[in-house]
Amino acid sequence: MQIQFAMPLQNRVDPFGELFKSAARGTLFGNRGGKFHRDDRTLSTRRWASRQWICCVLEFKGRRRDVWGRYYTELFFLDEVTALAAGHRPCFECRRTAAVAFAAALGRRGARPSAPEMDLVLHAERLDGRRKRVHRRALDDLPDGAVISLAGADALAVKGDVLLPWTPSGYGPPRPRLQGLDVAVLTPPSILRALSRGYQPAWHGTHAKPLSVPQGARKQRTPCDSD
Repeated sequence: MQIQFAMPLQNRVDPFGELFKSAARGTLFGNRGGKFHRDDRTLSTRRWASRQWICCVLEFKGRRRDVWGRYYTELFFLDEVTALAAGHRPCFECRRTAAVAFAAALGRRGARPSAPEMDLVLHAERLDGRRKRVHRRALDDLPDGAVISLAGADALAVKGDVLLPWTPSGYGPPRPRLQGLDVAVLTPPSILRALSRGYQPAWHGTHAKPLSVPQGARKQRTPCDSD
């Protein structure tokens, strides 16, 4: 599968699940169950075709796609951490190893849920009507790969002792992961469970920059972290 790029479409996905235009390239693509763009390659108010929200590799078996053509509204993600926060899961065709590991980590009592079973649960967890559903959690308890929102605007990914500000082109300088905060979590609860049980999402390369913060910073609170 090979993806060809032209002028930017409104097909990039942020951690809130919103679609926007950007010339920055993503590392994964996916869809939301079919076509929901118009024939002129613009969007109406629809943002999905079905509950099957998946994330895929950019190239698979030499396939070529006509982006926003007859069959699918292709979407692009900075990385899998972003896709998971938006409520997408790994594709069982082009990312089968990841999809099987994800399902095993997400399941309960040793049972591996099917794709339709996961889609049903995730659809309820990622949406509140047509809006993004957020979930309140203790920041101290969140696994690496979770994405939170502070002050209802910024998205930050949890990575060890720091929070990484999300941007369309990569992660910004780390901020301290402060203790004792209750935060708005963008990543759906079932996906948080999978991450806590060891599922390893694919990160954008910028997450590996030096992740240092001032010593003792985690013990402090600042006004911007009062969400």
